[in-house]
Amino acid sequence: MSNQPTLVGLPPSQPPQQLKVDHVTPTGSAPMKAPQHEDEDLGFELPPPAKASRFGVLAVIVLLVGGAFALRFFTRPDHAAEQKEITGSLGDKAIRVEVIKPTVLSSDRALALPGTIKPLEQTALFARVAGYVRVYHADIGDKVKEGDVLVEIDAPELGSELAQARAQLLSARAAVKQAAAQRDFSKGNSARYTTLEEQKLIAKQQVEQTQAQAATDEATVAAAESNVTAAEANVRRLTEQLAFTKVIAPFSGTITERNVERGALVSTSATTPLMTIAATDTVRIFVDVPQSIAPSVKNDTPATITVREYAGRQFIGKVTRSAGALDEDLHTMTTEIQVPNADGALFPGMYVQAAITLPIPHKVLEVPGTALFQDADGMRLATVDAQNKIKFTKITIERDTGATLQIATGLTGDERVLRIAVPTLQEGDLVEPYVAPPPPAAAGSGSGAKPAGAGSAAK
Repeated sequence: MSNQPTLVGLPPSQPPQQLKVDHVTPTGSAPMKAPQHEDEDLGFELPPPAKASRFGVLAVIVLLVGGAFALRFFTRPDHAAEQKEITGSLGDKAIRVEVIKPTVLSSDRALALPGTIKPLEQTALFARVAGYVRVYHADIGDKVKEGDVLVEIDAPELGSELAQARAQLLSARAAVKQAAAQRDFSKGNSARYTTLEEQKLIAKQQVEQTQAQAATDEATVAAAESNVTAAEANVRRLTEQLAFTKVIAPFSGTITERNVERGALVSTSATTPLMTIAATDTVRIFVDVPQSIAPSVKNDTPATITVREYAGRQFIGKVTRSAGALDEDLHTMTTEIQVPNADGALFPGMYVQAAITLPIPHKVLEVPGTALFQDADGMRLATVDAQNKIKFTKITIERDTGATLQIATGLTGDERVLRIAVPTLQEGDLVEPYVAPPPPAAAGSGSGAKPAGAGSAAK
């Protein structure tokens, strides 16, 4: 058997060939063949060399160079400080914004203010006696009249106490009669003893004893009469308490809440009312009038009420009273407007707009419509304070012309207001305000004046 190795993948009958080894050169250069020697014959042929990919070689070189650069850059001791300095300089940079000063105008339009409807009268009804609810005669939404029975309460213990008090009253009255009889006897006996003592038939001591007994019996009568008075008062108290087993409507209105069921145990210490009643034939609307027009608001000033749910319908009312003082924080005056509501269209708790017709013009401030911030926090304007920081102010818009807004409340007229609302600004952000130069004056008719730069443009 031959000692020569058998190559895998070659037929056994094929004789081995001599291997020729070439030197591999970089891509793009001509291959250089190594000199062949007889002793380099391995007895078998090597597979052809793989061709290196140009893209792969370039990728490896780029990765090596990039990794070395990154390693050297990020291991520098001053790298973190440089990054912090760059980030801080970008974060502290103030945003340049254009600011304007509100324009003061005089308006004779009706001042529209938001308000909330409240009933003319409203009260919660509680139990004055302890017991069990026998029946209730009204439920939520029911119209009731003054004096109607709303709830009946069973209080058997109270009935027993009243019967006992009446019996005690009768006993007290009988004691008065008994004491009065004893008093009359003592008085007569004292008179007889006095006559006998004048005739020198009995000793004076006996006369004095009878007189003392008569005075004692007189006091006993007075005490018995006082007991009668106390018993009568107790009977009246229990009678009135028994009357409280019927809960009566204190005024005409609508039942807005019921928290009781038949058979429920109620007590005088409960914190939850049995029912709540509200008078809504006339409703009250409370609005906060700004300081600028508070002196102009007088009683009987007409007001027009509009509700979003009643499009095109107006409710006419009038100012009935005002607080006469301004809120220390908001600088507004609480004012009450009463509106007839016979058909029940206005519900307590509704949000309305109340337009108060003022007898004299009032001041409003005008700003561009682009300055308005309107989001979940309401309608606001961004102002710049003395430290050039952003401060948001809630406003009330009297009129929206599209291009401008006439502000009724929220501004004093001395603020620096952002001309264009920037959504990314937050409260307290540092800004760099500037005032845009006024536009060039319009050319006069027939004067031949031209805007600045017109001549050079023509050239």
